Amino acid sequence: MKKIVALMLALVLMLALAATAMAAELTLIIASNQTSQENPYHFGLAKFKEVAEELSGGKIEVICHDGTLGENENELVEKLDLGAAHMVVASPGFMTAIGVPEVDMLSLLYLFDSFDHWEAAMDGEFGETMKELILDKTGNNFRIMGYWTSSVRDYYGKKEVRTAADMKGMSIRTQTSGVVADFWTKLGATPSNVAWGELYQALQQGVVDSAENDYTNFYLKEHHKTPNGHYISETHHDYTTRLFLMNGNFYDSLSDEMKGWIDEAAKAATAEERSVTYGMMESSKQAVIADGTEVVNYEDLDIESFKSVAIPIQDEFAAKNGMTELLEMVRNAKK
Repeated sequence: MKKIVALMLALVLMLALAATAMAAELTLIIASNQTSQENPYHFGLAKFKEVAEELSGGKIEVICHDGTLGENENELVEKLDLGAAHMVVASPGFMTAIGVPEVDMLSLLYLFDSFDHWEAAMDGEFGETMKELILDKTGNNFRIMGYWTSSVRDYYGKKEVRTAADMKGMSIRTQTSGVVADFWTKLGATPSNVAWGELYQALQQGVVDSAENDYTNFYLKEHHKTPNGHYISETHHDYTTRLFLMNGNFYDSLSDEMKGWIDEAAKAATAEERSVTYGMMESSKQAVIADGTEVVNYEDLDIESFKSVAIPIQDEFAAKNGMTELLEMVRNAKK
């Protein structure tokens, strides 16, 4: 009797799943490169699935991939371009190589003063202008459905840093070219190229004196437990931007009703990803402090000494690349 009941329940479940599959008019494959279920990207993708399927009454089915379509962002971008994925999360840097130099502005350090400033810029005139530029210059291949973030980056190293002058003579794991490298070099530091997966060992063995990243990322990798990761200074030099992307041509092929559901789901996903990121920043900070790491809070740093180096780099970059108007949009967003 029990076997019969179990078989009947299994049959009902199979029929229910089949009915759901039949009801779905559109299946969306969405992905990030992060494998951790604790990563904010995971929560953002899960929220998109929840809202899209609920609003559409099952007409949209969403399949989420946490790193299972590739842990390299370039792989995900390629899959999006080929139609093997419908929405992906990626850093904006790849767009420089495909003819959108404007995204390099997001690499400028101290471009934003706070998450409030970042949100005001990205959700305002600057963000809308960037969306249109990207659509136009990529032939509608990349449509920004939301601006996500990977938190704010700070210094961590073998000694306490309170002013820009404290960086003199230090090696730091960071970008070794472009405006980021230019900033650290002007502080008297030496940018060093170390793979992310090798950074713990490099800090442990003194290959590099310091690094820079957000609390959550270096906490999860336990960089703060190494001798050259013991001191953290909340330089807050880079409020990062990540793009939640969809192929614009695919989007345009959908009905207005489908677009509406997807737009609402993307808004909810963006809000969720940001909220989780902000929350994890504080919890990760408390975790590294509990592990004995020494932290110099933002308000206890001479931030102006860092900005006095960063602002001229911003001005020079914007003037050289014809982006002064875009830079002013960002600066005006905090007023």
